[in-house]
Amino acid sequence: MTTLGILGAGDVARALAGGWIAAGHTVVIGSRRPERGDWPEEVRVAGLAEAAEAGEVVVNATPGRDSVGILAPLRRHLAGKVLIDVANAVELGPDGFATALVHPATSLAETIQAALPETRVVKTLNTMGPASVMADPARLSTNPAVFVSGDDAAAKATVTELLSDLGWRPEWVLDLGDLTTARVPEAFVLMVRPLFGALGPVPFGLAVAR
Repeated sequence: MTTLGILGAGDVARALAGGWIAAGHTVVIGSRRPERGDWPEEVRVAGLAEAAEAGEVVVNATPGRDSVGILAPLRRHLAGKVLIDVANAVELGPDGFATALVHPATSLAETIQAALPETRVVKTLNTMGPASVMADPARLSTNPAVFVSGDDAAAKATVTELLSDLGWRPEWVLDLGDLTTARVPEAFVLMVRPLFGALGPVPFGLAVAR
């Protein structure tokens, strides 16, 4: 089993932690304000650097706008590791929905990779909501897709195994290619507001018909 360091302590971190603990993995939550709170007893809560150091694989579940600033000081702790980036870096409107991408000419994943050249960044799990869908994709009425982008084939294989542990079937996992392909799924967040307008606040995810 793998020790996963999840950087961030919000709904995404809670959903992923629960899913991976159920699959037998060890989870260390990294927070700027590490507090025990109501985390399950199986979860260790620590500072960001400690969680990054502890994780064999590390997950970026920090707010996308702040991710690069949070992760860059952890370069030494993240060197050589697989970093799963699940965040979306967006400008928010007054209603809390995304109105624009922070990195419109590139992607958050590529920007993180540039800041952490010794880390193997893989983008995934950023085209669904709410966060609980990440760890329970079978709750959707249509078989969803999850996209994987990254420059390192071995890192993507590791991430694919961890996705399987969350309930993502092999046929639902689509490897898009290198990290530049993360630009397309990252742009999907701009569709969330109109989707909510059309469907209401229901669980959602992208599906690929073929």
